Amino acid sequence: MPIRAVFFDFGGVILRTEYQSPRQGLAERFNMDYEEIEKVVFGSESARRASLGEITEEAHWLEVLKRLGQPASEMKAFQDVFFGGDVIDRELVHFIRSLRGRVHTGLISNAWSGLRDYLAKEKLTDLFETLVLSAEVAVIKPDERIFTLALERAGVRPTEAVLLDDFPVNIEGCEKVGMKGILFNDPPKALAQLEELLKAR
Repeated sequence: MPIRAVFFDFGGVILRTEYQSPRQGLAERFNMDYEEIEKVVFGSESARRASLGEITEEAHWLEVLKRLGQPASEMKAFQDVFFGGDVIDRELVHFIRSLRGRVHTGLISNAWSGLRDYLAKEKLTDLFETLVLSAEVAVIKPDERIFTLALERAGVRPTEAVLLDDFPVNIEGCEKVGMKGILFNDPPKALAQLEELLKAR
C-alpha cells in the first residue's frame, strides 16, 4: 500500500545537539558528567510529568533549578546554555516542505507545553498538517495510543504511514500498530530509506 503520511519526531531529528561543549560546560559547573545533566533535564520525574501535560514546562524547569540549587531567576540563562549546542536541521526542514502536496506531513513528539510556541517562533508550524504533542494529548511514545491518534488525525491507515524517529523503542512502538518506522541515526541514510518507500507509490 502506498505511503500517504510521513510523521517526524522533533528533538533528535529536526532539532539535534550538534555541539556538546555548552552542555558539557554546564555539567562541569555542577560537578556532573554530560549524561547526568541530561538526565536531570530529560530523565527526571518532572520531565515525565511535563511530557504528559501534568505540569507546565516552566514548572519542570523550576524543579530542575531547585535540584541544582539555583534560583528561578537563573532559568533563562540556564536554558540558553543547556540548549546552546542545539541546531535546527534546515536542510531537513526544506526536505519536509518539499513533501507537502506529495504526502500528509505530521509531527509526533514527546514534548513539553512550550513546543507549539517554539515551532511558531522558528516558523516551522507550516511544515506539518498534523501536530501530535504529548503534553497536549497526555500520552507519550512509545505508547501505541499516540500513534493511533496521529493516524486518526491524518485520516490514514497504519500501513499508509511512516515515522522517522531517533529512538529504537519508538520505532518498535509505531510498528506495533502497523506503521513503518525509520530509525533516524544517520540523516542521509534515513532520508534515502524514506525516498525508497515513497517511490513505491
